[in-house]
Amino acid sequence: MTDLARLIKMDQLEFRLKNLEDPRFKAVLEAAAKAFGWNVSKPSGHGFGIAGGFEKGGHIATCAEVAVNEDKEVRIVRVTQAFECGAIVNPHHLENQILGAIIQGIGGALFEKIEFGAGKILNSSLSAYRVPRFSDMPEIEVVLLDRKDLPSAGAGEAGIVGIAPAVRNAILDATGTGLTTLPMTPNGTLS
Repeated sequence: MTDLARLIKMDQLEFRLKNLEDPRFKAVLEAAAKAFGWNVSKPSGHGFGIAGGFEKGGHIATCAEVAVNEDKEVRIVRVTQAFECGAIVNPHHLENQILGAIIQGIGGALFEKIEFGAGKILNSSLSAYRVPRFSDMPEIEVVLLDRKDLPSAGAGEAGIVGIAPAVRNAILDATGTGLTTLPMTPNGTLS
């Protein structure tokens, strides 16, 4: 969606909203963008990305801001995710579930990969397998849309759906480079 929006020189959020009919999906996109401050100006070397999806009856939208320095090192600055899964039974538990999914998604988006050589897994221990560290964590905001008029739907790891594409779209916004494979920065930089 972001690539199509860029082709016609339209804002990626505006393009999505213009081409969506699902009111629940529109609601999470609008909520995430509002909380994120979508229309604020960005510092040089920063980019904004948005993505969304639905999983097990829940709808999510994720906004991400990345910073890319002169050495092409990528750092996620902040993430805002709006989530709607019908009526919320336990908001604290749901927020923690979403935070965990975002953190797990950051690892898969940027650097987690299994390395093979000579028919063996080379990074089979936790000390050799790169997972998100405290220093990788951006500012994270979760926005919950409680729909008491709808039955509760799956929450689970639905929050993971939007993080990689939102970060990818933010990198594209910052650099003009549209990455298409995961992990996007296995060595910490754009290759």
